[in-house]
Amino acid sequence: MSAPVFLAEPGTLDGVRAGDSYRLGGAEGRHAAVVQRRAPGERVDVVDGRGVRLLGVVDAAGPDGLVLRVEERADEAAPAVALVLVQALAKGDRDDLAIEAATEVGADAVVPWQADRSIVQWRGDRGARSRAKWAQTVRAAAKQSRRAWVPDVDEPHDSRLLAARTAEVTAAGGAVLVLHEEASAPLATTVLPTTGECLVVVGPEGGIGDDELDRLRDAGAVAVRLGPHVLRTSTAGPVALAILAQRLGRWG
Repeated sequence: MSAPVFLAEPGTLDGVRAGDSYRLGGAEGRHAAVVQRRAPGERVDVVDGRGVRLLGVVDAAGPDGLVLRVEERADEAAPAVALVLVQALAKGDRDDLAIEAATEVGADAVVPWQADRSIVQWRGDRGARSRAKWAQTVRAAAKQSRRAWVPDVDEPHDSRLLAARTAEVTAAGGAVLVLHEEASAPLATTVLPTTGECLVVVGPEGGIGDDELDRLRDAGAVAVRLGPHVLRTSTAGPVALAILAQRLGRWG
């Protein structure tokens, strides 16, 4: 069984090497020692969310956290093509389910999209709280899936901002793929970039409006068909990312 993963803040693992002693404190350390009751001799990994992984063994455990003996340090490079899920805001917990599964699959970033047909609205304090909740969701999913990278959660985009970002991404050699049930081009054979970003755009329950689709296409996006069935907004993104991860060699 793989070792449990605990998160340190980015930069705090700089300079830590194999053979060093490392103290995992704070909320993560207390959770490991007090709640999970990790004991001396157990394997534990510590990551910083930016690709650094310490493979350690618990030397001591107490109310303040764990003391680890670092057996190995691994620095995992960022992928050449960043997979970005642009997830339309959805009612209930469907957008939360989407970003959780997308993180487990390997999304490198998620973008909250205030689509024209999104019922949910992120405004003011509610928007800040909702974005913080998304950040916590991807953080927990990254730990559960033993990832060394934690996806970024971008600022919310409306359709105008998403079109502007689409133009920037495609001009830089990336790709923006809009999942659409009426598209003729299959995702499985769409040409993918070799560097930069690959955005996967998923609409809300009511679908992507014609004006929105035209605006994104005019900015350089490509509408693609995921498969023979129409998936929910909570499942379309993770399924698409799984296909792309396989095609990009991440799951080889």
